[in-house]
Amino acid sequence: MKAPRKPKLAVWKFASCDGCQLSILDCEDELLAIAGAVDIAYFPEASRAMVKGPYDLSLVEGSITTSHDAERIHKIRRESKFLVTIGACATAGGIQALRNFGKVREFVSLVYASPEYISTLDRSTPISAHVKVDFELYGCPISKEQLVEVISAYLNGRKPNTPSHALCVDCKRSGVVCVMVAHGTACLGPVTHTGCGVICPRFHRGCYGCFGPKETPNTRSMAQGMKKLGASRLDLLRVFRTYNAEADAFRKESMAHED
Repeated sequence: MKAPRKPKLAVWKFASCDGCQLSILDCEDELLAIAGAVDIAYFPEASRAMVKGPYDLSLVEGSITTSHDAERIHKIRRESKFLVTIGACATAGGIQALRNFGKVREFVSLVYASPEYISTLDRSTPISAHVKVDFELYGCPISKEQLVEVISAYLNGRKPNTPSHALCVDCKRSGVVCVMVAHGTACLGPVTHTGCGVICPRFHRGCYGCFGPKETPNTRSMAQGMKKLGASRLDLLRVFRTYNAEADAFRKESMAHED
């Protein structure tokens, strides 16, 4: 009797640091179970094997920053039954989306000796700005536990079950003292999607918003709270322009503090 065909998994890279792909490899024991359940057809970070599509599930890391990538993502979408974006770059443009607030051509002329050879778009945009995305997994980098849940969900024909609450909830559950209340430290925890395991607050640092804005975040109230702690206009602009600078809520709040 012929064995049933395993679902084909592909992992794609666009403009990014590869951190989210490394999170996949960091799954270790979980990855062995995944490898047994799927055919890892395309994953250059981990294997030279490159099996042609179509693919049952594609994981996409990175943002769109060149015209070539803008074309390539459409091809990947056509070859993928389900397409999941992983990480801040793929879901919100990443740190490279800081270009969206400046003049790229001016940067290029200052950085490169031969700027005429540089071909890049003026904006860094998330994958969802170009094609239909079935699920977005936030983080810089992503949570490997959430990643395993998403892959398992699609392999078993169900909706992924990942938390959507603010980071503050996990601080309370973990018994981590609020750094804003206790130390007056500016923290984006109230408006940031959970997933990191409250790494920074555990070490008495404020949240930097690595997992992007949670659903319906009150960033205006958050900014007012930071002002009371002594944050300047420039401080507020910078705090919302990090890994998820192009995420809609963070982008709009940062622009409210421009000159």
